[in-house]
Amino acid sequence: MARINSRQVEAFRAMMLTGSVTEAAKLMVVTQPAVSRLLRDFQALLKMELFERRGTGLVPTAAAMALYTEVERSFVGLERITAAAEEIRGRRTGSLRIAALPALANGYLPRLAGHFLQERPNLNLAFFGVISPIVVDWVLNNQCDIGFAEVPIAHSGLPSLRLPAPARVAVLPTGHRLAEKEVLEPRDFEGETFISLSAGSSSRHLVDQVFNRHEVRRVLRVETTLSEIMCGMVSSGLGVAICDPFTAREFATRGVVARPFLPRIDFEFSAVFPAQRSPSPVALDLVETMRKALVEFEDAAETH
Repeated sequence: MARINSRQVEAFRAMMLTGSVTEAAKLMVVTQPAVSRLLRDFQALLKMELFERRGTGLVPTAAAMALYTEVERSFVGLERITAAAEEIRGRRTGSLRIAALPALANGYLPRLAGHFLQERPNLNLAFFGVISPIVVDWVLNNQCDIGFAEVPIAHSGLPSLRLPAPARVAVLPTGHRLAEKEVLEPRDFEGETFISLSAGSSSRHLVDQVFNRHEVRRVLRVETTLSEIMCGMVSSGLGVAICDPFTAREFATRGVVARPFLPRIDFEFSAVFPAQRSPSPVALDLVETMRKALVEFEDAAETH
């Protein structure tokens, strides 16, 4: 027995929707004889009469009305598949799992991701703020689609994209004497109580290296793994610090003043992706959105 083909079903549906062979042909962008042939073959295969001739037109039978209900249900399913494909092609649907180091996760990246999601109403997001080694571990183990971690990345085998690196800033309690200066240098910190990131971190190493090179002695009283804790301590008036610019901006209205620091110490980080598969298009879109936003972030910092 010959099989029903999709064009026959499409001709039947077009006929039911438009009520005439002429209009059905226009809808399908074929000739009227082609539609007539498809309908004739369709009825022959089904062994049932679907249309009755009345005057110059064709009227659907009760059998056609019953069949149309099933056909329309199938077409709605196909249209949903088509719509889903459009969403995926437009990178507006699906889900994205992100892990980001705390400096980004405590404000800056959630806001950027929120705007990103507003433009993609069918995209769902899982967002985790964890320290860089855990970011790398979760991406390595395929628990996240994308991670943002401070460089150097511990696992060189992970695909990564370096992002624009803004400069670290000096953070001071509101009213601190050093806040009167527009730009701070290592010698300004001689004898100051200093709040530092934990020993062993790349950020701690870079900052210590600058002060050691200039032979500046600070009073190191507090160590912490998180820049948010560091800024919280600064806001108490206890001491000063060198901080990533994202966390410093979050504390701008919370008792902390930020000033440019020279020599410049870049805050370098990368987007990292699972090694077992190619980065998803939507993850790459997010990285590109972030790249553009970081350029604007740095430009804004330089104008203040």
